[in-house]
Amino acid sequence: MEGFPRKSVVNKLLVSYAETSDSKLLERAFGLVERAFEEGKQTLFEKETLMYLALALARCSRPVPASIILRKLIRMEEYPPVTAWSAILAYMSLSSSGAYLSAELILETGYLFLDNRIDPRKKSNAPLIAMKPNTIAIGVALAGCLMSGTTRIAEQLLDIMPRIGVKIDANLLVLMAQIYEKNGRKEELKKLKRHFDEAHNLNDVQLRQYYNCLLSCHLKFGDLDSASQMVLEMLRKAKEASNSLAAATLKFEPAKEGNLSHSPKVSDAMELGTEDKGGYQLGSLISFDDFCRDRNFISLEGEAKKILMYLSMNLQKQVELIMTERGILQATEKAYVKLAKAFLEAGKTKELAEFLIKVEKEDSPSSVEDSALIDVINSCISLGLLDRAHDLLDEMRFAGIKASTSVYSSLLKAYCKEKRMNEVTSLWREVRRAGIQLEASCYEALIQSKVLQKDTQGALHLFKEMKEAKLPRVGHRGFEVLAGSSAKSSEAGFMAKLLEEIKEGEVVDCGVHDWNNVIHFFCKKRLMQDAEKALKKMRSLGHTPNAQTFHSMVTGYAAIGGKYIEVAELWGELKSLAAATSMKFDQELLDSLLYTFVRGGFFVRANEVVEMMEKGKMFVDKYRYRTLFLKYHKTLYKGKTPKYQTEAQSKKREAALAFKKWVGLF
Repeated sequence: MEGFPRKSVVNKLLVSYAETSDSKLLERAFGLVERAFEEGKQTLFEKETLMYLALALARCSRPVPASIILRKLIRMEEYPPVTAWSAILAYMSLSSSGAYLSAELILETGYLFLDNRIDPRKKSNAPLIAMKPNTIAIGVALAGCLMSGTTRIAEQLLDIMPRIGVKIDANLLVLMAQIYEKNGRKEELKKLKRHFDEAHNLNDVQLRQYYNCLLSCHLKFGDLDSASQMVLEMLRKAKEASNSLAAATLKFEPAKEGNLSHSPKVSDAMELGTEDKGGYQLGSLISFDDFCRDRNFISLEGEAKKILMYLSMNLQKQVELIMTERGILQATEKAYVKLAKAFLEAGKTKELAEFLIKVEKEDSPSSVEDSALIDVINSCISLGLLDRAHDLLDEMRFAGIKASTSVYSSLLKAYCKEKRMNEVTSLWREVRRAGIQLEASCYEALIQSKVLQKDTQGALHLFKEMKEAKLPRVGHRGFEVLAGSSAKSSEAGFMAKLLEEIKEGEVVDCGVHDWNNVIHFFCKKRLMQDAEKALKKMRSLGHTPNAQTFHSMVTGYAAIGGKYIEVAELWGELKSLAAATSMKFDQELLDSLLYTFVRGGFFVRANEVVEMMEKGKMFVDKYRYRTLFLKYHKTLYKGKTPKYQTEAQSKKREAALAFKKWVGLF
């Protein structure tokens, strides 16, 4: 046929394609919609037909065409109710690119409702108000962004929530906490504590997620005092609860084994359902007739809620530092490992010893094992941090805690191996003073070190002492075997995890997070001169800016407008910094740069950003940039090429035409 058939035929065709849920047929349907819009035939489509097609596309992992249809509906002023388009967003949010698009769509539509600019008293505004993003729509977008790691655009959603009047429920509170933790917003995270403490509808899992975020943020900022106090407070509460429960059991029931087992809670049931089945299990697509009959789209809202629950359960699996037992929050072994590592990296040996001694004195059944401090000392010896190990031993001695013979033996042998004879002499003196009897392998190592020093008299004296103690003598080969088996057995449990964390974990510059917060505050308030001064001070103090630092600067410049030269200078600095350091570009930083360059007409640099994003296989929302180009540069380079133009002018023209071709405008 030439042209399009009548309206009823077109809509029936699109509906029949959508109901098949076949990828190829859905692509055909979307192609038909795009062609009709290009030719100005958008009146051919019914609102419900386009909504149904968008739902089918989103369910079949086609978030880009689904988002384009939603945008076209809004442009046509055929506003889809939030109960319907929240389900489309939910299916989109199951993929990383779809989650990013969901956040963009909410930001675009949320802009219409900022600060009560829509009058609800006008009847003509009713369809528009029915589209306003609600708790579920924002929840699925936030959860999707958290799953894919695009948390800076998620924070932009948090910023507009109070301005469009979105009600915050328990799920949103948890998502907010997780986003603030990922972005290092320590103060905002602390402010949420009051809401969590006062909320009555939170379950154990949600509380655990919040306190996991809080502890993680303390560690991220190097606030070890707050982190250790938080863990000790949880230990004290767990001990009090355990004592109270034990007393109640003795009072009301006879003492029997298994008496303290607790009945399943709502949180336990939720955890049982978090087994990953390789992705969200789709049901069958609702028929178009049922879709149209459900005028308020209650069934679609139910689907969005199910997906939100699925995403929330997947996020629960990321909780590593806090667990709950009988409703009582407690730190996991992973939390103790991370704390020990942070104390060691900060050189706070005394504070680490004091913390672990307090932990052991609490004597909580769920606390770290009694040998935690010994494990840390053994870990330090294994890693060659002998001075730290010696300092920890001294702190144990000052606290009146007697260390085992094996620890002194390990440290002495390590000193002997490193030929640090002054430390060997000092530690040997401590051992003698404490009346500790060392094992034969340690005497063997000491004798060998004396021989190497040509101290024959000292070696004979040690041999005589070992003989008097009636210790079995081992040869050099026996010493190696004994030392190897000892190390192997000691690296079980806590020590093995600590060694792994120290070896594999990155050393974090805590100061970067503090300065990022300062710069973010100034950029948010559009105080860019202060932000520039803060960035300069940050560098002068030896802190290297990261992707989050530059993202704040770029979005700050974009907010006040016209600062394209400053952004171009940042881009040049970013490229040189990435070449010289390990700093990596991420999607959100490059996307913010691309938006600024396209809006300002800096197409040479825009093409550089596009090339970098495509090289890194990052998602780019071409529809958004096509719209942006048409808004600000519709008539740019439309005429014939001038006969006379400079090399710079020719380069700019070629770059603009290349970008125009990339977004699909010709």
